[in-house]
Amino acid sequence: MTDAYDYECDALIVGSGAAGLAAAVTSSSLGLNTLVIEKTKYYGGTTAYSGGGMWIPNNPVLQGQGMRDTPEAARRYLDAVLALNDDDVSDARRTAFLSEGPKAVALLEKQCRYLRFDWVKDYPDYHPELPGGTTDGRQIQPRAVDTRVLGSAAAQMRRATPMVPQPFGMWIRIDEARDLGTFGTSWKARVLAVRLALRGLVAKLQGKKMAMSGGQMLIAGMRAGLVEHDVPLWLQTSMQSLITGDDGEVVGAVIDREGTPVRVRARLGVVLASGGFERDADMRSTYQQPPTSTRWTLGAPGNAGDGIRAGMELGAAVALMDDSWWGPGLLNPEGRSDFLLTERQAPGGMMVNSAGKRFTNESAPYVNVCHAIYEGEATGVTHVPSWFIVDKTYRNRYKLGRFLPRQRIAASWFEAGVVKRADTIRDLAAQMGVPADNLVQTVERFNSFARTGRDLDFGRGDSAYDRYYGDPSRRPNPCLGPIETGPFFALKVVPGDLGTKGGLLTDEHARVLREGGSVIAGLYAAGNTSAAVMGHEYAGPGATIGPAVTFAYIASQHLAARRDHDIDTPATDAGQD
Repeated sequence: MTDAYDYECDALIVGSGAAGLAAAVTSSSLGLNTLVIEKTKYYGGTTAYSGGGMWIPNNPVLQGQGMRDTPEAARRYLDAVLALNDDDVSDARRTAFLSEGPKAVALLEKQCRYLRFDWVKDYPDYHPELPGGTTDGRQIQPRAVDTRVLGSAAAQMRRATPMVPQPFGMWIRIDEARDLGTFGTSWKARVLAVRLALRGLVAKLQGKKMAMSGGQMLIAGMRAGLVEHDVPLWLQTSMQSLITGDDGEVVGAVIDREGTPVRVRARLGVVLASGGFERDADMRSTYQQPPTSTRWTLGAPGNAGDGIRAGMELGAAVALMDDSWWGPGLLNPEGRSDFLLTERQAPGGMMVNSAGKRFTNESAPYVNVCHAIYEGEATGVTHVPSWFIVDKTYRNRYKLGRFLPRQRIAASWFEAGVVKRADTIRDLAAQMGVPADNLVQTVERFNSFARTGRDLDFGRGDSAYDRYYGDPSRRPNPCLGPIETGPFFALKVVPGDLGTKGGLLTDEHARVLREGGSVIAGLYAAGNTSAAVMGHEYAGPGATIGPAVTFAYIASQHLAARRDHDIDTPATDAGQD
């Protein structure tokens, strides 16, 4: 402790989502005195809202559970994905992600006794037809965690409203959520629902307090590891500014701990893992194509770009600021969006714009659907909101946002104007305010595709990814079904997101780079505070959390290397322009 600082540590970690906690677990395991700070009163970040899956090819869990993959195939696939938009992600960063990701998984399982993973078998890559892609899947998910292992820290974990009802304390894994999607048509799914409810009931009777989603399982497992190793995590503590030395090296930060300013010295460096800027209206207005809204995001409440702005104040370069981890969402009466995932792949639903015409493959990966929304918006035809149209048959069979099969849509949704209902397509068009002839023709053409099983306009159902959440009982195409039985429903769709994708430009060591490509010594970034290694694309399920954890691990490894070897060599590859 010195007169200049109120607190000293080796590594200061800003943020407590997957990236922040992974950085803390890694640095602690390497013997670094570590402090984690979290702006809000709950830890877990956006990760706690998620399914908790991680896309990390060739990791030891996949290898141990029979997934057939090779480093060469994974690299071919990642290169092919990035080539879709000619994304300028450096060779070094690509290599670092693929080589260090498996090591990060191994370390998490070693250091966190309550964190174990399973392969999400048969969940395809998002572009499995590209070179190196696979339908076997490269995602892993955490196993169930009894949050009692957290002690008093359990009450401070961020929680989210479940996407489907969870009676009797039922918790749901990624693969189980997929199978429940056919509850309205499959007895297998109904049996699964009963089994899951009974599983939750038994756990509750045993006094267990289970993490309710995969994201909470991941966060709980890592947080338990930090509790076990006495790593402090300060809540309601925000970073105000970075502290630099005379040579520009980051040596600490000024933070606000529950209203009290604290100067923290970070002897080896600061890792920024404080999320993106999805909750900051000014930054969204500056960098992203309108229309967009802080109310449509599923990002954690504290994600207002603090880490990104702090880096930029030191001259850091940024990239991908125009993009997000987009996901179309149903606009709800509160003016927010409910993530639209399985619904788009189920047969019998389609999306149209203000002209009453389809404009994309509805079953495509969610980032790509929103890219199509914005590309259409740029043409002068309104795509925000779009409309998701279904009929009575769909409503009887499939979940639709918050509503289970056959469950009546609440009156508030109609009163808010976000859902329209009519007995004919023409009447539905009138309520939507779109040209009736166009909508009738669009529905008729769509129904012709449903009968043949081939979408001649957008190829819906051609990809194995499209079919993952489809209805296998629907033949010949599990993603295509006619819209022909009234009443008909139209629901407003907006481009929601899981967080912004742009951020500080980093190198293969997760070090933050200046505009000219030089390193800002002592400053690292991971997760959505950094520009995504995935570029404008999305390689597969868990391709947000997988790289976040990997580069957090890499950052902490480099912090330890600075201690051991006093290194900080300049960057030779700026990584991304």
